[in-house]
Amino acid sequence: MDVSSLAAAASANAATSVRAEASVKVLKKAIDLQAEGTLQLLQALPQPPATPVDSVAGGVIDTWV
Repeated sequence: MDVSSLAAAASANAATSVRAEASVKVLKKAIDLQAEGTLQLLQALPQPPATPVDSVAGGVIDTWV
């Protein structure tokens, strides 16, 4: 093999490695942003009202068919 072809192959390999590393970083950043947005949406949900202690409303499901 010629030295120049070895150098070209090494250069192409390094460029591919850099592109792959950049893609992984972009993917991780996108996942982090999505997680932040999801957390904000969950925090924006209203809390369900507390049921009184002596209430049975909604505590029993009738399954007669």
